[in-house]
Amino acid sequence: MLAESPRRRTALALSAALTALALLTTGCGSGGGDGKRIRVGVAGDAPEWEVLAKEAKKEGLTVETVVFDDYSLPNKALSAGDIELNAFQHLVFLAQSNAENKTDIAPIAATTVVPLGLYSTKHKQLADLPERAEITLPNDPANQGRALRVLEQAKVIELKKDTGLFATPDDVTANPKHVKLTPVNAQQTPRTLKDADAAIINDGVAELSGIKADTALFKDDPASPQAVPYLNVIAARADRKDDADYQKIIKLYASKAVQDEVRRTSNGTAHHIELPAPELQAELARVQKQLRR
Repeated sequence: MLAESPRRRTALALSAALTALALLTTGCGSGGGDGKRIRVGVAGDAPEWEVLAKEAKKEGLTVETVVFDDYSLPNKALSAGDIELNAFQHLVFLAQSNAENKTDIAPIAATTVVPLGLYSTKHKQLADLPERAEITLPNDPANQGRALRVLEQAKVIELKKDTGLFATPDDVTANPKHVKLTPVNAQQTPRTLKDADAAIINDGVAELSGIKADTALFKDDPASPQAVPYLNVIAARADRKDDADYQKIIKLYASKAVQDEVRRTSNGTAHHIELPAPELQAELARVQKQLRR
């Protein structure tokens, strides 16, 4: 979903049952603001948070990661108070999640933005895509819209003018090669490569599947202004967004030790961006206005 939805570097560690068990075993004790214990929900291994946890001890904070194997769970856990923060999603995904689940979760810091790429095991160049090629793409609204934008930027399709962030295949107005667009679960996109001509695959999902970012036939530019809605964020419940301990976590995430680990584990695909929380929250509000209800 992220995601990218968010970047994840190793195989997702727990089943849904083990996720529930993790919440039970870490659920005792007080939260970040009073007990100096902060549980952070992630999707898959998060080496940079392990580094951050070591640095946090110097600040008198105990940071624990809670691993989820389903992108729908970290926001639910955060809203329920089972964790204090999560770090697995971009702003578009958060907007969709808040709307669907009637939650009030706010971004408090940006982490990274990563490219979204079009991959193939059958064709070496974008121009090699044949007439009526099948292209799979994520089916969740947050990532499907971005995937269609990638295909538009690659000049594979054209979309209706003024189509927002949540475009669907119904918004395609031109399709010169008559490609077949097949939405599937984002985490299943790598598996479709054995049958489909190409697939739009989230950066983290690609890494988990051993797909190298530099093999993409095409990818968007994570440093462009159009990528801002896809900034991955650290998120908190809105009523706790100004917690002093969380501000320490934000500073630690931007530290050299943590950012060195981000660069090491992302092979240079992740771009760290610092954006003040009010600007992130304003961008979230802008994205939410584009939601199709």
